[in-house]
Amino acid sequence: MSEDSERMKRLISFKKKLEDRAQELDSELKEAQTMLETVNSLLLEKGFRRIEIPKGTAKTGVPPHEEQTSTTSEPEPVPATAPPEGVIQLKTADGEPLAELFLNEVEESLRVIPARDKNFNTGTPPFTQFLVERVMQKMQERDNELAQIGQIAPERIFSYNIIQENGVIQEIEFRNVDQDRLRELRSSIRWTLEKMYEKTKAQA
Repeated sequence: MSEDSERMKRLISFKKKLEDRAQELDSELKEAQTMLETVNSLLLEKGFRRIEIPKGTAKTGVPPHEEQTSTTSEPEPVPATAPPEGVIQLKTADGEPLAELFLNEVEESLRVIPARDKNFNTGTPPFTQFLVERVMQKMQERDNELAQIGQIAPERIFSYNIIQENGVIQEIEFRNVDQDRLRELRSSIRWTLEKMYEKTKAQA
């Protein structure tokens, strides 16, 4: 083998090592960002409580398994002048409110209430293409597969409801959300809503 060929082989090998290391660093950065978000949320948390939105909204995105009847008690009243304690607020990098998250740890349920002044539409990318198809549906598909082989009970399958009015997202409900999925959903939802906000702001 010639000296040039040997040098080329070493360069290709070194390039592969650099690419692998870059990928590792990117993964570590994402993990650190997720952990930072989790720590920030823990600093805000003093216990969660659920709120109700006005009736009359239309439900879409119903999961493929049977809907269960809710037996939860009436929620505590929420002050009109301030957000309730324990709400996780999602914001853009420059502090623009995007949504509020409400977690019921006992039921492992999560409710996402978008900022009412944003009018996030289900047709605005990347809501369907990324959040629904690549995140929410994939979580549900994984649980369906686990249920089929008996690793989890059918009632433990991850599910979601998207509540909308004329295409505008009013709320997203999730069931069977563990801590790992909470971190993934929180990060994915914030990123999605920020991109949607940027698109709608540019079109205004």
